[in-house]
Amino acid sequence: MALPFKLIYDHHYDLNLGNHVFPSQKYRLVYERLLHGGIAQSSDFLSPQPAKDEDVLRVHNPEYVRKLKTGSLSYAEVLQLEVPYSQELIQACWLAAGGSILAGQKALQDGWSANIGGGFHHACPDHGEGFCVIHDVGIAIRRLQSDKAIGRAMVIDTDVHHGNGTATIFANDKNVFTLSIHQLHNYPFVKPPSTMDINLPDGVGDENYLALLDEHLRKAFSDFSPQIIFYVAGADPYREDQLGGLALTMQGLARRDALVMDYARKTKSPLVITLAGGYARRVEDTVAIHVGTIVAARDAAGKKAAGS
Repeated sequence: MALPFKLIYDHHYDLNLGNHVFPSQKYRLVYERLLHGGIAQSSDFLSPQPAKDEDVLRVHNPEYVRKLKTGSLSYAEVLQLEVPYSQELIQACWLAAGGSILAGQKALQDGWSANIGGGFHHACPDHGEGFCVIHDVGIAIRRLQSDKAIGRAMVIDTDVHHGNGTATIFANDKNVFTLSIHQLHNYPFVKPPSTMDINLPDGVGDENYLALLDEHLRKAFSDFSPQIIFYVAGADPYREDQLGGLALTMQGLARRDALVMDYARKTKSPLVITLAGGYARRVEDTVAIHVGTIVAARDAAGKKAAGS
């Protein structure tokens, strides 16, 4: 049975980084698990075009974009990225941004969509950092605004790390509400304010996490009425994550996904999912969490269709 929404994916999302803490092969593994596990059919997947430079330049400075395209980043700038620079990296990042644009367009048409990639929330206008080269969600929102498809957007970021790039890009934009729930004592060390920040102490588990997220989502939706939601669904609040210090179980992460999607369903907000960070000791765990997010969206979309 086909999914009630489209999944955006391209084989070039996999950077083939080898033995790196960032498992870029997870995109391919998620795709294969969805397909071979009978969760999705090949017809559910769309392949994106790379973002146009004019789309990227709505968010990023021309000089930074020039350096990325021409391979002229300084040694320090490459170190800050924390992934090896290559033309394949740039191709993948432009594709991921195109994927988030396409996911946004499909969500406005169909109600829901998911980019099996993206969520690069540390990228700032003038530099990349923390495995994030360009900010695909920011680029997608600015493209949809430029097309007059939306005016107001909300970003719900549940990655274990604060979305500093998101906060920076939309700092002075009242039409974009940014919510980040993250571990306080973790990367990045400077955390510019989001519209709403939920700073968690180390070791928070399922029940406290979900209660805090529910409380803040309720307030966010009472303060702001989005025309689209971008859900940055990190797998790294998981208790076995190498770069996280929270204690969520897989069941807790599934409940997190269901909670976010329930708010989208009840407020009739189009929803875009991007699969953000995940660095579990076993890459299979990260893949299972990401697949679980798509399953949660399938189940929530079914409730939506049934009017419940």
